[in-house]
Amino acid sequence: MNCFLVGLPGSGKSTIGRQLGRRLGLPSIDSDTVVEQRLGCSIRDFFEREGEAAFRDVEAQVIDELSTNHHGVMATGGGSVLRPENRLNLKQRGTVIYLHSSPEEVYRRVRHDQNRPLLQVGDPMARLRELYKGRDPLYRETAHFVVETGRPSVATLVNMIVMQLEMAAGGSEGP
Repeated sequence: MNCFLVGLPGSGKSTIGRQLGRRLGLPSIDSDTVVEQRLGCSIRDFFEREGEAAFRDVEAQVIDELSTNHHGVMATGGGSVLRPENRLNLKQRGTVIYLHSSPEEVYRRVRHDQNRPLLQVGDPMARLRELYKGRDPLYRETAHFVVETGRPSVATLVNMIVMQLEMAAGGSEGP
């Protein structure tokens, strides 16, 4: 089974991906981590040096490879849905879960995180609202399920996702 997590930066994809993988007994991977390994530097450094378009090219290659070869749970980068080929690959190669978070929730979680290049701006809240406006329709287009992150714990969110996956599989698995 392949399960792909999409959502805004800071929506919890990496954390929930690791926990979901453990819960399902499947390997979990973070596409951003693989991108950084391939680049040999942080995404932030590459972004500043080469620009967003060059980053998105590498990200698309990694998502294509991982969605084909990795079987388990994959957390994707927040902007992975910007490229049509990524949306198609994810949707066709596994179950896509959109971790829906409001810009306000994301800001509350990541306001002190210096490693998010798209949020290193004068008004990160306005930037998050802008990202949300542009990306929410793309996340929804790609996703098989939408999970509201709100304030539930990671364990509760993982349980919600497992229930969705079980229902999608026809409930053939036990509790």
